[in-house]
Amino acid sequence: MLATLPLLLSAAAPQAIALAEMPRVPAVAVADPAPQVDPQAAPKEDGDIVITARRREERLQNVPIAVSVLSGDTISNTGAFNVNRLQTLQPSLQFYSSNPRNSAINIRGLGAPFGLTNDGIEQGVGLYIDQVYIGRVGASTFDFVDVERVEVLRGPQGTLYGKNTTAGAVNITTKKPSFQPEATFEVSAGNYGLVQIKGSASAPIADGKLAVRISTSVTKRGGTVYDVKKDQNLQKQDNFSVRGQLLWQATPSLDLTFSADFSLQNPYCCVQYYARTGATQRPLARQYAALAAALGYTPPSLDTFDRVTDLDATINSRQEVGGISLVGNWDIGPATITSVSAYRYWDWLPANDRDFTGLPITTVSQNPSQQKQFSQELRVASDGSNKLDYTFGAFYFNQTINTQGSQVQGPVASKWLLSGADANNPNVLNGLTSTNTISFDNTSFAVFGKLNWKVTGKLHIQPGLRVNYDKKSGFYESVVSIANSQYNFVATADNVGTLLAAATAISPAARTTFLNQTNTLAPQRYNPRFSAWNVSGDVTLSYDVTPDVHAYATYARSFKSGGINLSGLPLNSTNTGVDLSTQTVKPEKVNHFEVGLKTQFFDRKVTINLAGFWDEIKDYQATVNNNAINVIRGYLANASRVRVRGVEWDSSFRPSKQLSLYFNGAVTDAKYTDFKNAPCPPELSGGTALTVDANGNLSGTPSPAGTAGGNSRPFCDISRQILPGISKLALSWGGEFNVPVGGGKAYIGYDGSYRSKFSSNPSRSAYTDIQGYSLSNLRAGFRTDKWNLYGWVRNVFDKNYYELLSTQSGSTGLIVGQPGDPRTYGGTFRISF
Repeated sequence: MLATLPLLLSAAAPQAIALAEMPRVPAVAVADPAPQVDPQAAPKEDGDIVITARRREERLQNVPIAVSVLSGDTISNTGAFNVNRLQTLQPSLQFYSSNPRNSAINIRGLGAPFGLTNDGIEQGVGLYIDQVYIGRVGASTFDFVDVERVEVLRGPQGTLYGKNTTAGAVNITTKKPSFQPEATFEVSAGNYGLVQIKGSASAPIADGKLAVRISTSVTKRGGTVYDVKKDQNLQKQDNFSVRGQLLWQATPSLDLTFSADFSLQNPYCCVQYYARTGATQRPLARQYAALAAALGYTPPSLDTFDRVTDLDATINSRQEVGGISLVGNWDIGPATITSVSAYRYWDWLPANDRDFTGLPITTVSQNPSQQKQFSQELRVASDGSNKLDYTFGAFYFNQTINTQGSQVQGPVASKWLLSGADANNPNVLNGLTSTNTISFDNTSFAVFGKLNWKVTGKLHIQPGLRVNYDKKSGFYESVVSIANSQYNFVATADNVGTLLAAATAISPAARTTFLNQTNTLAPQRYNPRFSAWNVSGDVTLSYDVTPDVHAYATYARSFKSGGINLSGLPLNSTNTGVDLSTQTVKPEKVNHFEVGLKTQFFDRKVTINLAGFWDEIKDYQATVNNNAINVIRGYLANASRVRVRGVEWDSSFRPSKQLSLYFNGAVTDAKYTDFKNAPCPPELSGGTALTVDANGNLSGTPSPAGTAGGNSRPFCDISRQILPGISKLALSWGGEFNVPVGGGKAYIGYDGSYRSKFSSNPSRSAYTDIQGYSLSNLRAGFRTDKWNLYGWVRNVFDKNYYELLSTQSGSTGLIVGQPGDPRTYGGTFRISF
């Protein structure tokens, strides 16, 4: 497994990204029981990054795949202590999170649908911690604990990984138990009340046989957004993690590592609130300005970056993550057998304000979930360097998720969400409640293999193959009820037709009211199923032009498993039931082409690595919203075709031991090439057959509000429009300069990043484009071999920028935003024993 490769990262540039290429050649990618790497060991004078997975030094520059490696020191020094913050160092990495459950990791713009999470599909980017696949991306919002390195691999990885990944992988490798006693302690303090404490210790229990390591991290920080209605700060941080490992060197050729971890996150977060408004095709009386005026409502500020809101519902994002794993490596001479067994769980207990205002429209919106997963991976890989090296493996994964959702409408919901006479009757929706029961079972099995044939001393051919089976089943039931002075009923999927007939018999007005209620929160029940076999593979040709110039070309055919919709289905065209044809989504099929060139010059003081890629995706899995009056989560659908292509570069310059510089970038062109039945963006909602060209021009005629409740389902042709969440240009740059002083070094470091404009809506909207921005981080301090004391400033120039922009359900024209952190500053002290 790639996550087991011990690296010696350049001490000459500890703050920079380790610019390297992680091998996909089998004997490198699968680790044998490699010797412990001395943390004080220095790389060669030429600055090579060295791996020792085959019990000999190997240059990562020689291997044909794009990967960036960040050492634990780099992560600590730059403050990139979670996946979200890695974005500023990794131009090809995108991370989006409106709260831990609704988080997604993308690489090169691919990985997960943009929007709120749907449990019925999988990520296209694999997240691994010590070789264990993590089924819930919410775990990525926790702080890194005692990390040795983080590897960001770009492109399909299915022929060497247990879980299939079509876009790439993020590997997090923690430090292992040591047979030499050692300990590290770190404390940070900063503005907004930040206090972060990290510690780890390792020691032998039985010399040469048994060693233990314990690590922990605690982070507390006050909020950056003030809620005037509840008189409390939001967007807080409250993280606790602990991890223990026991290493048993049973024989010189057999080692077993048992790990257990527990993490708890319980902050007042995560909020979006007023950013701007925009006109829609809905009647003016149903748009934000008119609705707010009718209710006498004004948000506390019309400037998002005043960082004040008046959200009135309870806010919280509690998640608990834990698990155990056993990793064994057995060197049998010509090959090494590796086993990775793991059990993990994830508990999610949220509270949200999903109307994003201080009005009691939606007073409760929450989906507590409990996930459990078991995985088993078995691999065998050839040892040494041979004419033909190999890796073969098998992987089993089972995941279950149970969710208990609820949504409750408040006393002004009728006015905000409905039209006609019902809009003036608060009782129509006041207290309307949806109680959801959701379950999911996901099982997959795969066999995979990779060969490395050394045709000549310079030419290598590396084919790989994967056979995969996926089976998913689910259950979704929503029961809708109301009990107030005027209305009292419980509607299920079984009796909703009977209740509608009874309302129709009373009067046309009663029928309209009942449809308004059951279109706002729809009773439904369904049991989606999906299963399929698929075969994927890749082949890489690499050529060593010179010892310092290496070229490669790769083709991969990859699949992302099909899925099932588990967030409720859209209503049918007559608004009298759900559209059962949307229960499942097809697999996502990727044809991936890549060429790369890796070079070093001037005694390897300059490294420049280039990669060009072109991905053609069929049946791209997208999260869409049908613009219904109160659809919050949307549903999954397939866009016929998507194309993503681009160029990336990683470069570093180390002219001396005192100065190191880096400059990395990605230019990405990502578009829907065929998506004719997409939901319309908010400015076009209410249309019938609309087309949006690449410049955002509209053709077609919008239709009026539609049926009772305004639940029309217009579609737009957004072919040639850009994909959400992807900047055309992303850059990172920086460096460090140090001066020897006494027994240590005084230093100053800088890290900058830039992202050009990107769309924050599945169907591009002028209202939800996030403008480009640049961030600067600075640090300065003094370090020795044992301790490091430094001050830091993040977002030095206090840049105002959005992480996300979203639309309020019902297409009222309200756009809400999630601002990025303001300028933060503080100091850190770290000491090793």
